[in-house]
Amino acid sequence: MTYPHGPDRTRPQPALPAVAGPYPPVSAVPQPYPPLSAPPGAYPPGPVMPYQAGYPQAPQRVTVQPSLTSGTATASLVLGILGVLGGWCLFGLPCILAVILGHLAMRETRDGTRSGHGMAVAGLVLGYVFVGPMILFTVMVFFGSVLSAATPTP
Repeated sequence: MTYPHGPDRTRPQPALPAVAGPYPPVSAVPQPYPPLSAPPGAYPPGPVMPYQAGYPQAPQRVTVQPSLTSGTATASLVLGILGVLGGWCLFGLPCILAVILGHLAMRETRDGTRSGHGMAVAGLVLGYVFVGPMILFTVMVFFGSVLSAATPTP
């Protein structure tokens, strides 16, 4: 049975022409790699012993004390996020605290003994960006309530 769109397998196919190139022909037999020889003087002259005499030495353990994160930097970041999410109902108090604690954390992380400099910067940015609108909102609520109490309604 022959298929109308497939190759006709009953007739012999023409051979592909040989192409000269940088690679050996496919029918070439791969040659084994030559044996490796060590350069002179690369190895010690005698047998290598795992230890001199007695018991083998235990591997030395290196312990690294991680630097502590500044608590004021963490508090500044948390208060900055709280100021963004709900500072309008807390009258900007978290934003003001985020700015104060952010400045304290910047001073604390300046010398590098404590980590958290990025958190302090993020707390400062969030605090400063949202402290202005929060204070404006607080002033508007305060003066609005004072003016509505002082003005009689007809």
